[in-house]
Amino acid sequence: MTVSLSRRAALAGAAALPLAATATPLLAGAHGGRAEVPIAHTFKLGEKPVTTLLDASSLRDGPKPLFGAAASDAEFAEVSAENFVSAETLQFYFTPTLVDTGAELVLFDTGLGAGGIAKALAAAGVTPDQINVVVITHMHPDHIGGLMTDGTPTFANARYIMGSAEYNFWSQMEAGNRVGDLVASNVTPLAEKTTFIDDGASVAPGITAMASFGHTPGHMGFMLESGNRQLLLTADLANHYVYSFARPDWAFSFDADAEAASASRRRVLGMLAADKVPMIGYHMPFPAAGFVETRGEGFRYVPVSYQLMG
Repeated sequence: MTVSLSRRAALAGAAALPLAATATPLLAGAHGGRAEVPIAHTFKLGEKPVTTLLDASSLRDGPKPLFGAAASDAEFAEVSAENFVSAETLQFYFTPTLVDTGAELVLFDTGLGAGGIAKALAAAGVTPDQINVVVITHMHPDHIGGLMTDGTPTFANARYIMGSAEYNFWSQMEAGNRVGDLVASNVTPLAEKTTFIDDGASVAPGITAMASFGHTPGHMGFMLESGNRQLLLTADLANHYVYSFARPDWAFSFDADAEAASASRRRVLGMLAADKVPMIGYHMPFPAAGFVETRGEGFRYVPVSYQLMG
């Protein structure tokens, strides 16, 4: 691991905190005084129910510095207009996923830590103490924030699974790095209950880890398989449903290693498009599931409608 990667990773992770702080936990039945917003949505993958959980959402100004800093204003505006989105604002979504294997309830990521995950689980008819396994895709604050509630484990009866490369990187940060400090308070106390894994590891029957390093030094996706069907949890491989797909080589400002992140995006999105495998992306518009198709030299995200209903 190079010094430059370490420095970028530390800065990128620390920068994620201000963004996370602007996110608003959502309540079923209330969203800015408007109509009810669903915060849990269940799909069916073979015999496995898969539920996406909307922990929070936030509106942010200025998407270009985040997703297209190296692009010209004209090109960024053109890509935005072609895809019917504003070049001035964007909506972020934060979406953990719950998988019922039949033997265990497996939760992937835990949200920001503002109580949104418990509300979303309740909407799905699940309490935190029913979770058997918590899998962490990577250790940015919006993924590990919900591990603790008032200093105690949120998921009292769970065991934990996370990437060894990811934990080794963040746990060695000096005090004062905000992500490293959060790892120290939220992750390290759970180490005795944690299994640290590498690429290709089996999390549970039909759930396999897939390395997609770049966004962070140990970022992982997870392939789900059931009934001869597959679905990939891509985590933060792609962070916007337009820009990350249409221009996969555009650097995302929170990526630790922009070149490695771009290579991972091209590799994984290319595989999804070629094999017609659906995906769930942590920051995709809720319910966060869709397909990938090639478009020009990039890709296009196609949200699911009823394809995963049974």
